[in-house]
Amino acid sequence: MNSYVNTAVGALLGTIFVLMSVSIASEGIFHSEAPEKEGFAIVAEEAPAAGGEAAPAAAVPIAQLLASADAKAGEVVFKKCQACHDATKGGPNKVGPNLFGVVDRPIASHEGFAYSAAMKDFSKGSSEKWSFEFLNKFLLAPKKDVPGTAMGFAGLPKDQDRANVILYLHTLADSPVPLPDPNTATQ
Repeated sequence: MNSYVNTAVGALLGTIFVLMSVSIASEGIFHSEAPEKEGFAIVAEEAPAAGGEAAPAAAVPIAQLLASADAKAGEVVFKKCQACHDATKGGPNKVGPNLFGVVDRPIASHEGFAYSAAMKDFSKGSSEKWSFEFLNKFLLAPKKDVPGTAMGFAGLPKDQDRANVILYLHTLADSPVPLPDPNTATQ
C-alpha cells in the first residue's frame, strides 16, 4: 500500500471514530425517558373496506338520553373535540368547522369551511340538519356513518357521553332549539 491509501483509510477510520464518539456522548447528555403516562391518546379507527359494515345504530333514543344528560359533563367530554373544533360564537374554523350553533344547522353548511367530498355528498340534495338524532348517530362512529369523511375521530361509544356532548352543543347557540320530548321521540 502506498502512503496515500494509508492516509485515506486512516482519515476514514478517524472520522467514524469521532462521529460514533459524538453520537454516544449526545445520547448520554440528551437522553429522555418515556413518560409514565401518555398525555392524550387520539384513537382513530380505520374505515371498513367497500361493502363493509354500516354504522351501528344507537340503542337508546337520544331524547331519553338527553333527559338525563349533563351539559357540564358534556363540556368536559368536548375537550376531545377541541383539538379540531372551536365552539365559540364567531370563532375560527380549525381542522373541523366551528360548532357554535351546530344543532339544527344544515349539514356541511358552515360558511368558510372546506368540507370533504364525502361530507358534501352526504349532504347533497338533502334538507337534513344536524338534529339531535343525526348528531347522536354521527358521533357514535363518524367514519361508518359518513364513509370517507375527513374526520379522523373514532367516535363516542358511550351513550351518556354522546348525550352530554350533544346537550352541551345544544347550549352553544343564540337561541337553542327545544329539546325533544323523551316520551314521544323515536330514535
